[in-house]
Amino acid sequence: QVQLVESGGGLVQAGGPLSLSCAASRTISSINAMGWYPQAPGNQRELVATITSSGSTNYADSVKGRFTISRNTTKDTVYLQMNSLKPEDTAVYYCNVRTSAYGAANIWGQGTQVTVSS
Repeated sequence: QVQLVESGGGLVQAGGPLSLSCAASRTISSINAMGWYPQAPGNQRELVATITSSGSTNYADSVKGRFTISRNTTKDTVYLQMNSLKPEDTAVYYCNVRTSAYGAANIWGQGTQVTVSS
């Protein structure tokens, strides 16, 4: 199975920026969408940003205007640029790739911790 390797998490003060990346270990066929899903302690994993194979983006209301999702289709890599971070953004951020190939599948990264201090 293809693996997604995340990087870029860390500790940042409120108001600061942070960039996350998620790279596939090898080419993934028939990608439908890629996205970022944070999970805070005691909470469910929630969607904050997705991007389709055609480039359409979708954001949770809480991050609109602050986060930007992008991708590099030649490298099957998805990025999340986070600006104006808030303590409420603190969570483990998981990247996801949804593919229709091989009977359809969701591929998840290992997660990267983002901690925003106030």
